[in-house]
Amino acid sequence: MVRGAILAGGEGRRLGGVDKTQVRIGGTTMLDRVVSAMRPLVDDLMLVGYRDTAPLPPGVRVVADRTPGCGPLGGLDAALHEGEDPVLLVACDLPHLRTPFLAHLLSRAGAIDAVVPVTAAGPHPHCAVFHPRCRDAVSRRIARRQLRLRDLLDDLTVHWVSADALLSLGGETLLTNINTPDDWAAVYPLVRPDNPTTTAS
Repeated sequence: MVRGAILAGGEGRRLGGVDKTQVRIGGTTMLDRVVSAMRPLVDDLMLVGYRDTAPLPPGVRVVADRTPGCGPLGGLDAALHEGEDPVLLVACDLPHLRTPFLAHLLSRAGAIDAVVPVTAAGPHPHCAVFHPRCRDAVSRRIARRQLRLRDLLDDLTVHWVSADALLSLGGETLLTNINTPDDWAAVYPLVRPDNPTTTAS
């Protein structure tokens, strides 16, 4: 069994306070895009830290952070405590994800703590697989208020999925996320993400 966890606890401050899950691209919200990529692969799909009131895609349940204010690390903590199965952790602002890429990550999971893509920009733990055995390492980081998700990887045994491996699965575009207006302009230069009904092609 595999659990899917979508990180949705951010406030979108760098994007003008927009709820990124509800930004529309080609008539589909970013949340729907991520859900569509994950759904064929997971038995349980969680939206972690979600505070909006918009209707959720069918079959998605909301999970609250166990320790509020800890960012993505807190979201991972909440997801790992939902069961004893590996967690496919994905940020809600990765609109170009594809199922075969996520399946590749899951296929590398096993007797290790995490499967994480890595590119020239560094590791991408916001789209990765984590085993429940990571819980203690996550708890220690939270207790020390060492909250960078990327830094958690120093405490884990990690299988790295290289940039070369990504090429055959769709390239680094798969990991393009939308955090700021500049990020948005680089991907969708003709549209401003100024409200949850923004659309782009």
